[in-house]
Amino acid sequence: MGKVKSKWVCEDCGQSHFKWAGSCSRCAKWNTLHEEVESVAKDIRFEAKPLKATKPVRIKDIDVNSITRIKTGFEGLDHIMGGGLVSGSLNLIGGEPGIGKSTLMLQLASLLARQGLCILYVCGEESAEQTSLRAKRLGIEDDRILLYSETLFSNIKLQIDQIKPDILIIDSVQIVYKQDIPSSPGSVTQVREITMECMHLSKGHNITTFLIGHVTKSGEIAGPRVLEHMVDAVYEFEGDRQHGYRLVRSQKNRFGPTEEVAIFQMKQQGLQEVLNPSENFLQERSLGSVGSVIIPTIEGSRAILVEVQSLVAKSSYATSTRRSTGLDPKRLTLLLAVLEKKMGYQLHQSDVFVSIAGGMKITEPAIDLGIILSIASSFCSKAIDPNVIVIGEVGLGGEVRSVPRIESRLKEAIHMGFTRCFLSKKALKSLPKKLFEKIQIIGVNVVEEVLYALLK
Repeated sequence: MGKVKSKWVCEDCGQSHFKWAGSCSRCAKWNTLHEEVESVAKDIRFEAKPLKATKPVRIKDIDVNSITRIKTGFEGLDHIMGGGLVSGSLNLIGGEPGIGKSTLMLQLASLLARQGLCILYVCGEESAEQTSLRAKRLGIEDDRILLYSETLFSNIKLQIDQIKPDILIIDSVQIVYKQDIPSSPGSVTQVREITMECMHLSKGHNITTFLIGHVTKSGEIAGPRVLEHMVDAVYEFEGDRQHGYRLVRSQKNRFGPTEEVAIFQMKQQGLQEVLNPSENFLQERSLGSVGSVIIPTIEGSRAILVEVQSLVAKSSYATSTRRSTGLDPKRLTLLLAVLEKKMGYQLHQSDVFVSIAGGMKITEPAIDLGIILSIASSFCSKAIDPNVIVIGEVGLGGEVRSVPRIESRLKEAIHMGFTRCFLSKKALKSLPKKLFEKIQIIGVNVVEEVLYALLK
């Protein structure tokens, strides 16, 4: 062992400091600095070494078609991965505790084992018996799935050398540690070193690796940002535990598209893939309900119809309440101000509650017009025509702006049987004439035109 020294590392961005401070000098986050003790002048830093040294190759001599992909058995997962799981890739999956990450990994391991692949599942947070009980509840019993309850990386590396698995799953990366690093498991140094070791294993031994990571209070994957730069793909597993729907979102993918989503539904038998999300989200919709509006949103390359519900009630207190579920509360405050200024609705004395039905979270501004129409419907106690959808971003002056990929949204609405659509008048020029024959498209310039047309 060489000289031991300590430093203060930000657990959010990974910035090192020589002494403790209240906030990080790079990301300006408060109370994120933790002391790390590191040992310098080590003889061997990484236990996992490549089998052979690499050599420079001409860019024109590289065969791109040599990349092999493995079908997972989930159509949605194959789509967000770019056509299947790439052999030798390092994948990071993050999500809140209890959201279903381990369930997804067990089901994925079962589907891969049916293809003759050997899977080593390192269940560091649970015992092998606990993981086995979950697997039996899911109906998973395959001899090619090996459970190993261990947190010391040197022991895990020893089993990898003996078994030589095709798929490695580590649940979770925050619990695994290296003995020669004095920091505690889950620290910035430990997580970074374990991820680097797994990267050497994946690239040097052609082992497809999945790392399960926890998330912080802000919803980001725990550990510094450098952790996401080291892996090949980052998938975020999100959803409301009170609802049955789960979304796997591709945040980073070196072998495929990003911002794509795969939608699942949590059932007693495990996660079941949802092939038609619009139908599932609208099947419990109550026709003629006050405050209900259907809006088409884009998730990756897919258009999905969701329902926005609003409730406006007279406030019993001096300060009114604004609550939102599934959308940005700051955006809701802005839209309420536009509605009061342009339409004269006295909403400052009312409690306003807005929710995206089904537990989805939508951040794109294309839902602005739908939110305003939903709030106005509840305020006036008048129902919106159930065959109408609205698309558009709302500016501070009350103008309706065009949004990207309107054609995909309209095609999904036509497929689900909607007959009328309100959108920005400027977007009409870019639409093909065939769409006007299948659905009535009405162009508007300001919010008042939509409200007068639907809430006379």
